[in-house]
Amino acid sequence: MIPMQQSFEEIRGLLSKVDFLTGDAETVTMLDKAVPDAPFDEKRIEFLDVVSKNIMKDTRSRAFPDVVTFGFWIRKANMNIAKKKHEAMQEASDSVISRGRGIAFHIAPSNVAVNFAYSLVTGFITGNHNIVRVPSKAFEQVEIIASAFRKAVEEYDEFRSAVILVRYGRDKEINDYFSAICDTRIIWGGDNTIAQLRESPVQSRTNEITFADRYSFAIIDAQYYLDNCKSSDTYAARTAKDFYNDTYLTDQQACTAPRLICWMGEDSVVEQAADIFWKELSETVEKTYEFQEIQGVDKLTNLLLAATEIEELSFSRHENGCMYRAGLEKLNKRIMDYRGNSGFFYEYDLKDESELNVMSDKRIQTISYIGEKEKIKTVVDKIRTKGIDRIVPTGHSMDFDFVWDGYDLITELTRKISVL
Repeated sequence: MIPMQQSFEEIRGLLSKVDFLTGDAETVTMLDKAVPDAPFDEKRIEFLDVVSKNIMKDTRSRAFPDVVTFGFWIRKANMNIAKKKHEAMQEASDSVISRGRGIAFHIAPSNVAVNFAYSLVTGFITGNHNIVRVPSKAFEQVEIIASAFRKAVEEYDEFRSAVILVRYGRDKEINDYFSAICDTRIIWGGDNTIAQLRESPVQSRTNEITFADRYSFAIIDAQYYLDNCKSSDTYAARTAKDFYNDTYLTDQQACTAPRLICWMGEDSVVEQAADIFWKELSETVEKTYEFQEIQGVDKLTNLLLAATEIEELSFSRHENGCMYRAGLEKLNKRIMDYRGNSGFFYEYDLKDESELNVMSDKRIQTISYIGEKEKIKTVVDKIRTKGIDRIVPTGHSMDFDFVWDGYDLITELTRKISVL
C-alpha cells in the first residue's frame, strides 16, 4: 500500500512503531511541503558547525575516536573546503543550477556505529530533508551524535524536517512508507539489505544509491616499514595504532577494514618486519580492545571453514585469542568468502606484483598501504580489476569523503536545473 492510499490515521498508526531519536511523526507527515535547498547552503554549514561543537563539548565523546573524528569532519572549516571544490565545478558549468533532490531515505548498516551520521550529513549538506534509519544495536555513539543534533535543532528549528533519525525493527510496512515518499534512497549494509529494501517500491523518478558487500586489503612494503622503525622509536607503535583504528575499532566489520595483508619484499626482510608489526599490534590490542569469548569461537569456526576451501593454510593464534593470522601459500580470491572479523587476518608474501591479479574482483573497495605512495600506486595500477575505489595510507581507511564507493555523492543527491 503506497502512502497516497493510506489515511492520515493509518500513517500515524504506522509511525507509532518508530522510535524517533530526532524529529517526530508529525514532522514526517509534513515532509511533502518541505522545499530542498542548494548544496552547501551557508545556514546548513553553520548548523553542522554547532553540531560539531556539541559533540566536542560532550564528555562522552572522549571514549569514542570515531565520534570525535566525525565531529571534526563536520566543522565549518572543513565544510567550506568542500564547498569551494563544489563551487569550482559549478563555475565550469555556469548554465546549471543545483538543488537537493527533496526527501532522502537512508538505511544505515547495523554493524558500524557512526556510518549513519556521515550518510545523514551527505544528504543534509546537499540540501535534502533526511530520514535516517540508525543501527538497531544500541551503540552509545549513536546517542551522542543524536543528542548533538537534537540540541542544534533547538537553535535551528527550520532544520527539524532535514534531520530525522529513526530506529525500528525489520518492518516492511515502514520501509514501504519511507521508500514511497522519498526522492532518493541510500542503502548501506550489503547485498542482503539491498535485496530486502528493494521489495519496497519507490516512485518512478526516485534514484537509488546502494552500497553492496565489499572488502578491503592492505599492502605493506617490508623494507619501508623496517627503515622507518629504525629511524624512529615511535614509528612501530604509531603504525600499530593506525592499523588498530582501521580494523579493531569497528571489530573489522566495516567494508574498509583490511582482511588480507600482502607483504612486499625479500623473505628475510618480510620476516623481520612482520615480527615487529604483529608484536606491536598485539600489544596495542591487549591494552585497548575489549575481547568477547564468542569472538574467539567465531574466528576459529571461520578458520575451519576456510581450511575446507583453501589448501596449505597455516595458522597463528596470539595468546589471548584477540588475533588470528592465517598464512596463505598462494592467493585465492575465495578467501573473502571466509573473511572473519574481530582480528582475523589472512597474510601473504607477494613473490611478484602480478599475483594481485588473482584478487581481481569488483567487491574490492579499499587498499590501505604502508610504503611510498608512488611505489604503491605503481603496484596497484597493474591490478586488472573492476574493483578498487580507494587507495589510502594505513590509519585513514575510514576517512569519509563525498566520493565513496565510486559514487560522487554530491552529484547523486542533487538535481540539476539546466539554463539555456
